[in-house]
Amino acid sequence: MTDFEIKDNFYLNGEPFQIISGSIHYFRVVPEYWRDRLEKLKNMGCNTVETYIPWNFHEPKKGEFLWDGQHDVCRFIEIAQELGLYIIIRPAPFICAEWEWGGLPAWLLAEADMKVRCSYQPYLDHVREYYQVLIPKLLPYQIDKGGKIILMQIENEYGYYGDDKSYLKWLADLMRSLGVSVPFVTSDGPWGAAFKTGQMDGALPTGNFGSNCEKQFKVMAPQIEGGKNRPLMCMEFWAGWFDAWGNKFKMRSVLKLNKKDYEYTIKNGHNINIYMFHGGTNFGFMNGSNYYGKLTPDTTSYDYDAPLSEDGRMTKKYQAFREILKKYRDVPDVKLSTRIERRSYGQVRWIECADLFENLDVMCAGTASGMIKSLYPLSMEQAGQNTGYVLYRTKLAADEKAGSVMFKKCADRLQIFADSKKVVTAFDKEICSEGHGVWPFNYKEGKEWKFPCGSGAQLDFLVENMGRVNFGHRLMDQKKGITDDVLINGHTHFGWEIFTLPLDESQLAALCQKGSWQPDCEKSENPAFFKFEFEADFEDGTYTDTYLDFKGWGKGCAWVNGFNIGRFWEIGPQKRLYVPGPLLKKGKNEIILFETEGKRQTSITLTDRI
Repeated sequence: MTDFEIKDNFYLNGEPFQIISGSIHYFRVVPEYWRDRLEKLKNMGCNTVETYIPWNFHEPKKGEFLWDGQHDVCRFIEIAQELGLYIIIRPAPFICAEWEWGGLPAWLLAEADMKVRCSYQPYLDHVREYYQVLIPKLLPYQIDKGGKIILMQIENEYGYYGDDKSYLKWLADLMRSLGVSVPFVTSDGPWGAAFKTGQMDGALPTGNFGSNCEKQFKVMAPQIEGGKNRPLMCMEFWAGWFDAWGNKFKMRSVLKLNKKDYEYTIKNGHNINIYMFHGGTNFGFMNGSNYYGKLTPDTTSYDYDAPLSEDGRMTKKYQAFREILKKYRDVPDVKLSTRIERRSYGQVRWIECADLFENLDVMCAGTASGMIKSLYPLSMEQAGQNTGYVLYRTKLAADEKAGSVMFKKCADRLQIFADSKKVVTAFDKEICSEGHGVWPFNYKEGKEWKFPCGSGAQLDFLVENMGRVNFGHRLMDQKKGITDDVLINGHTHFGWEIFTLPLDESQLAALCQKGSWQPDCEKSENPAFFKFEFEADFEDGTYTDTYLDFKGWGKGCAWVNGFNIGRFWEIGPQKRLYVPGPLLKKGKNEIILFETEGKRQTSITLTDRI
């Protein structure tokens, strides 16, 4: 049986082994393209693939697990093994990864007093119950069991977050008790207290950095117990970076510096994992966010300026890294088995639209949470919802007008409607600054907004979860929706209807089958769904990617044949949404756009350029 050991170096069956790896997140790639991306990883010269496993992707509801289709991590591992690639697994419970709440499931936030990433017993109980399902699936693929998994990671960049060493030990002991036998690693930035704080006995510390590799390895070495007698590895070589909505331009690295750092690492026998080799796409509502003074949600594209682009094309960076590897090892010429083309279908006009307010009952009928009546607003999590939108509705007394509204706490993006007419849109601190958001208020060039309604008005508050923060010390401040009292005219207002709008597969199907669709509603500013149809024709055995250009549309999300391909927003920097070929079918295809700003065109464009 094959052995993998960590001594003064990595050893595979007693021989020194240099890990040359690249990150591919199976959950950001449609499964029909897993083999293509892995073949291209091997073709570049890598011998290993690394992936996270996001908890919230596999257990979106407590005790309900998803393991098929895009969730079939075992199939991803098997394809990698078929190609002769070794595998590094980073199995959570926290992954960061610019992923919604760093992979933690939102239902944890519904529990009072919940604490994550520490030895808080209710949290540990949930982790144990998840691992008791997850870990047995991974065991047969370990290197000493005939598979190709050579390393597993404990937590992720824990030194940036906490110092509960007993928590890290508990995770390691749990994994061992469940049958994990391969070596453990940790990963942290090699600077300051983070690198030391994130280490634990029995796990090799690895570093995360994207430049000055020679310097960083020299910084790391003396901080590792055993120092010069332990292998050095960059677990995340950031050869690019991610984008946030509102950035003025797409993030790009300096290729000249990337090449210098990559070659230094390979030449000197150190170990490296490119993060990301292939970034992929934040499909649905699963993008994460950061918060440094303000909320910055990540774009749908997770291209990451990676060697392999979002749509799987080999970039100049790919070719440069391949040429470097060819200097020091044999690099195979891998025959690519997946036929992928790109196609433009031109302009596609919408044929029907459906107003959100007119279809609330249809969309929420029969769902797990649906419409909830409550004395006070419930957070999205309390209402049993993870992602998407939530609408709060209330009606004023017959003799009361809305003079002012105060939100004690509301996240992330709010639209107020009075008698179904939009009043204001606010985001982050525009809603609540230091815990207090008063409306009407000086908003946008000092203009004071007023409710265009009389007494007894119906008020609707549509709140969008823009993606929970995935890094830093605001992890426990991630409840979404209206999470505290709403004060109207200076007093707490009671009596609410809450419509949960995850816009998931069942909700979208109900809308399409039973909703009220009209031939003309583009003049309304109300949030609405727009339906498009187009014909696709392609050769059997060939996938044809296309790209949805949303120019002229405001903000929202899009579905292709029922699959949520992600958010769009006119503020950029992303201007098109990637539509992987496997989502299309021969003949008629359907696209639905949900648009919330009242900024619409008569058509969209499907182009062959990303």
